[in-house]
Amino acid sequence: MAVEREVVIPNKEGLHFRPIMQFVDVAQRFQAGVTVHCEDRVADGRSPMEMLMLVATQGSKVRVVAEGEDAQQLVDALVSLVESGFGEL
Repeated sequence: MAVEREVVIPNKEGLHFRPIMQFVDVAQRFQAGVTVHCEDRVADGRSPMEMLMLVATQGSKVRVVAEGEDAQQLVDALVSLVESGFGEL
């Protein structure tokens, strides 16, 4: 069963390379697979290049979708990271 939550990108620079690497690092700690949806674009949450292609700017709504054994924990960890502004707020 998939677990999903929507979150708004709060930091001024949006999803640039540094927060993307933080996101990917967290995603890789879990077994579940994760995709990130922004408007009509979809990225593998473990791929920095795909995440960069989301072009998620400040205020963008992204939907984090995880599927697998620890999907809930993965989504919670990633949403917390995003809501924290990746330490940039």
